[in-house]
Amino acid sequence: MTKSRTILWILPIAVLAAGGYFGWQRWHGPDSATQAESAQKSAAAARRPPVPVTIAPVVKADFPVYLTGLGSVQGFNTVLVRTRVDGQLDKVAFKEGQLVNQGDLLVEIDPRPYQATLDQAKAKKAQDEANLANANLDLQRYTKLGEFATKQQTDTQRSTVAQLTAQIAADDAAIFNARTQLDYTAVKAPISGVAGLRQVDIGNIVNASTQTGIVTIAQIEPIAVIFTAPEEQLPYINEGQSAQPLKVIAITTDGKKPLAEGTLSVINNQVDTTSGTIRLKAVFDNKNHALWPGQSVSTRLLVKTLKDATVVPDDAIQHGNDGLYAYTVNQDNKAELRKLKVSQSIDGRSVVDDGLSPGQQVITTGQYKVQPGTLVSTAVASSDPAQPKVKQE
Repeated sequence: MTKSRTILWILPIAVLAAGGYFGWQRWHGPDSATQAESAQKSAAAARRPPVPVTIAPVVKADFPVYLTGLGSVQGFNTVLVRTRVDGQLDKVAFKEGQLVNQGDLLVEIDPRPYQATLDQAKAKKAQDEANLANANLDLQRYTKLGEFATKQQTDTQRSTVAQLTAQIAADDAAIFNARTQLDYTAVKAPISGVAGLRQVDIGNIVNASTQTGIVTIAQIEPIAVIFTAPEEQLPYINEGQSAQPLKVIAITTDGKKPLAEGTLSVINNQVDTTSGTIRLKAVFDNKNHALWPGQSVSTRLLVKTLKDATVVPDDAIQHGNDGLYAYTVNQDNKAELRKLKVSQSIDGRSVVDDGLSPGQQVITTGQYKVQPGTLVSTAVASSDPAQPKVKQE
């Protein structure tokens, strides 16, 4: 009996001990620690200040699609000036690097031998003209004599007159040739352009057979740029060129300074099979002489313009393991991650085909501190980097 009473007392005590243990585990065990830690993190997040970032709007705009490449500048026309007669160089009438006009005197060759040849041809013509005049008089006399002059005499005299007439025509040709040779002693600019370095100095003997020439003249107004494009782009280039001449922009090779704007004038008639490229030629007015023959430039060929494209700054686009993405800012000033598909990018702007809509705000700086759901304080990106204008929200 006493033993049964003892068991009845022990059972309630054991139940109370077990309940206390389980209660302690609930409030002080691992689950409660996790909940407490989460609560602490939530409290810390609530106390954490917003991350400062810079934002820019997603806009709808026309976006030019350019093909970039490298090219070299060439004179629109280039002439190696050479003498057409032999002789001593007496005068140089141009300065190296001078802009000369078509017809300007460049150099003079000793004209005296050619002047003497011209004078000789003129004298020969005068002599033949005198002989012709005398022959005509004799022919008139034979004709007046009638039957007293034999037919043979008359025919011979007519032949003499004809021979002298032909001789005068030959004299005229000789005079023209001598005058032309004399004119060649004054070497003039065949085109307008910039004169290069002089190849011959005064006092030297120049020859028409010399291949080095006297000076090179390059036409720089207008001027040409030869560049290449991938053959895959040839259909788009032909399509655009058929509508109107495509615009070409020449830029310094470092890409920092635009030099000139021109138009595409020639698409080569054959693709280079070794490189898979097509050669193109653009023409520029070049009134400010920003382009110079032999200069290397970067080129941009405007193939088409995308109408009403979704455009964002390049700084907003990030690269991740799953591809491109950007952070947007919602109405609660919290960051949201957006996966993107980008098709075009140039001049600090990109076209987004999927992932963003016009009117949204994207984060352009400060992304390294941002995660999805992060509270941010935004400043509007300035369009003028030199004088930023920041608006706090």
